[in-house]
Parts: sequence; structure tokens; C-alpha cells
Amino acid sequence: MEKKEDKQFKFGLVGKDISYSFSRGYFAEKFKQLGLDNHSYVNFDLPNIEVFEGLLADHPEVKGLNVTIPYKESIIPFLTELDSNAEKIGAVNTIKVVKNGLIGYNTDFYGFQKSIEPFLQKHHKKALILGTGGASKAIAFVFEELDIAYKFVSRLPDENQLSYQDLDKAILEEFTILVNCTPLGTHPNVEQKPSIPYHYLKEEHLLFDLIYNPIKTAFLSNGESRGASICNGLRMLELQAEKAWEIWNQ
Repeated sequence: MEKKEDKQFKFGLVGKDISYSFSRGYFAEKFKQLGLDNHSYVNFDLPNIEVFEGLLADHPEVKGLNVTIPYKESIIPFLTELDSNAEKIGAVNTIKVVKNGLIGYNTDFYGFQKSIEPFLQKHHKKALILGTGGASKAIAFVFEELDIAYKFVSRLPDENQLSYQDLDKAILEEFTILVNCTPLGTHPNVEQKPSIPYHYLKEEHLLFDLIYNPIKTAFLSNGESRGASICNGLRMLELQAEKAWEIWNQ
């Protein structure tokens, strides 16, 4: 008879070019602290999303997955079911493997909401979301929940979105929250930053960067030098990871 402790539980991260992964190190440390020697966490670095179809057949011991750039939206057709929040958001970053298939969840919105709320003040009524990828959808969902108006900013804006060239003094006076959902500024390209007119930033502004490496991006540093409040994505990542762990163990 198989001993319970001999059963292996594997979890992992699905993404592309993810050697930098926060999740792998975070869960490795978590399993160590909890004494879960039969738990492991690996990176599934996929060249394209179509490869995902055979992943679980090759790794039947997988019990749960996280999903990161660029597959948070394109992974949805491969799932059996969507949690109601993930369905509303239109992006998935957590998957639970169940007997009858795969259930998609979004824990990004939970992590973002819990990490930005302590910084919000009464004058923070409107937000600019820089970038339009899967993570940005969770950010928009939170702002809707918090009754904060928002606009997406994109290099190739759709109708009702702003371009970076649209950003001027009047817009930055109106929108006092700026959230960077782009990869610009991620290590090793730490000198990069979204192309916004930083000289219009003031103490009233709050800058939130989903990037956690480096701890203080060029985007945040430029805001801080002009008196703005700043927050990076580390706490958000920790919170979304803990929520994922909770989902996998339900």
C-alpha cells in the first residue's frame, strides 16, 4: 500500500521566457517551511500556447498551475470551466486540476486590490492603466469594484483607449493613479519605463508597478522624485500566490 507521504504533488508556472519566475522560488520556500517534501514547483516554459494541450498528459502528477505572460488570455480555450470572476475579467492566472478537467481562476485581482487599498486616498478617483495585456484586465476589474474610473493607455489604442501621445498635463491632473502593466523596466532592462510625461506628476499621484524586479523601477523612481506615492508588485504577487495555494487546497 502506498504511503501517503510517498505521493508526489507537482505544481508549476505556464508562460514564455520565465526563467526569472517569482513563483518557483516562492513556492519552493513555502514547501520547505511547511515540510512538504513531496511537493514541487517547476516552470513550464512554452514556446506557444498550443503546446499546453499535451502538458498534463506528460505530467499527470500536476495538481495546479499558475499562468503568466503571455498566456493569461489564450489559455482559456483549453480549460473546462471558469470561475465567475475569471470569466468576468477574461484572463486566468491560476488553474486547478480536478477529476473532470481544468478550472481557471484569477487571483491577480485579489492581490492587486489588497496591495493598493492601503495607498488609496479620497482624491484617487480616476486611474490610467498602462498596457492592455491579461494582467491589465484584472486591474480594471478591481477599479470597477472600487468605483474608480479608469482608462487604458496603449501604443496601439482601440476606441475609448488613450495613446501615450494623448497624455498631457490636463489628463495627468485628472487621473491621479497610474498602474504599469507593461514589462518595461523589468530586470535586466532597468532603464526602460513607460513613455509618459513624468514632469507633470505631483504629490497627489499614486504610481503602482506590477513589476517586482527591480524593487524600484525607473517608472516608480521618476514618480517618487516628484513626490508621488509608489508601490511595486511584490506584495501583489505574494497575495495572489497565497490565494492560488488556497484554491489548490480547497
